Amino acid sequence: MFYQRSYEIERRLEAVLRLIREGKFSTPKIAKEIGVSIPTISRDVTALRQRGHDIRSERGDDGWRYWLEESTASERKKARKQRGTGHASAEAHRA
Repeated sequence: MFYQRSYEIERRLEAVLRLIREGKFSTPKIAKEIGVSIPTISRDVTALRQRGHDIRSERGDDGWRYWLEESTASERKKARKQRGTGHASAEAHRA
């Protein structure tokens, strides 16, 4: 059962990331589309950011809206190496 739950979470994270890539979706709209709660989507976005996705947000009339910056996780990792750090900096966690 543990693996089934992990699989479900990974699938949900992929779906959240897909919706964010499609455009600026609010947290409530993503939650409704996927069929989970708003706090779950907020946790998912945090998890995706920790994995290196440059997800940006802004507060709108209908809640927080997300979009994905164009740079890839590998480009950010390469930039961190060039700066001499092998781990995520505080800057990467600010978004």
